[in-house]
Amino acid sequence: MVTSCYNLVEKEEMHMNTIVLSIDNEQQMQKSVKTAGDCIRLGGLVAFPTETVYGLGADALNAAAAEKIYTAKGRPSDNPLIIHIADIEALDRIVSEIPQKAKILTERFWPGPLTLVMKKTELVPLSTTGGLQTVAVRMPNHPLALAIIRQAGGYVAAPSANTSGRPSPTLAKHVLEDMEGRIDLIVDGGELPIGIESTIVDITVDPPMLLRPGYITVEMLQECIGEVDTDPAMVSMAAHQVPKAPGMKYRHYAPKAELKIVEGEPEAVAEAIDKFVIHQLEKGRKVGIIATDESLGCYPQGIVKSIGSRKDDSTIAQNLYGVLREFDELQVDCIFSESFSEGKMGNAIMNRLGKAAANQVIHVQKTDKE
Repeated sequence: MVTSCYNLVEKEEMHMNTIVLSIDNEQQMQKSVKTAGDCIRLGGLVAFPTETVYGLGADALNAAAAEKIYTAKGRPSDNPLIIHIADIEALDRIVSEIPQKAKILTERFWPGPLTLVMKKTELVPLSTTGGLQTVAVRMPNHPLALAIIRQAGGYVAAPSANTSGRPSPTLAKHVLEDMEGRIDLIVDGGELPIGIESTIVDITVDPPMLLRPGYITVEMLQECIGEVDTDPAMVSMAAHQVPKAPGMKYRHYAPKAELKIVEGEPEAVAEAIDKFVIHQLEKGRKVGIIATDESLGCYPQGIVKSIGSRKDDSTIAQNLYGVLREFDELQVDCIFSESFSEGKMGNAIMNRLGKAAANQVIHVQKTDKE
């Protein structure tokens, strides 16, 4: 922790040396932006909101500061960090080559939840890129994030602000749960609109390759630049492989309880989950169920939470990590979840949910009844 950051703050809420900055008015917002940006410049760690999840920011061009992120998160050092920028011109200093397809994508989707992997310059330390000669870059679509990045000098490495492997934070209180005493500041920007991390595309290969699904779908990418491949390692990586992007190799997004996904026809899924719940309750275990607004009434036993509505899968994405953390607070022993593979966000949702469940998926079929 960089204690000099504390001198930047007056009369703010402090939790075991982690200060929480509130944003209640314009004056307070400007003060918090300056405090957070200056703290990052000094080598400190600051959690701040983006449109996806809360990021844990450090000076991306300061090797020692970037290394502090790995320590605070308990994150493997070969897991690359994403550099967040606030202006397109900032690319010139950190990227050695901007392919034409990258220009097309930045014009269409930046600022927004899209990360591009490109070849780095010598200015970017290997501690930021996980030892790779490529760098992952994005421009977030959140006014507070953009202001903090500019105040911090324009280059902020910011993975999700959670302990490595835990569900990503979509509220400031989630950050505090994991990072209290580990980081200098948290800027509380309220609940976030998207709720899952950015789409990541490797633009150094042809055709470009999807490394992580997100709000920007493959179909949206293909409409702009044509063919886009999907990296097989997005599903599973061998232990010896070096991840090209965050979230590829290691278990992520996981609640404390064991999580299993049940997929199939809705009626069969509800019937199967009910049986699984009864079996676990008979063992004396506390059981959680992840359902939707439409299926809440299908589960008479267990602790049932709606993740959102199947009529609007963006609500499912937005609530995913929050629901997982709520079950942690309730100290359940196991969780059964419906599958949410349909709709625009289905691929991204199931990517995160599958990693949270360590890919434990139960396939069920509807039984014929006489």
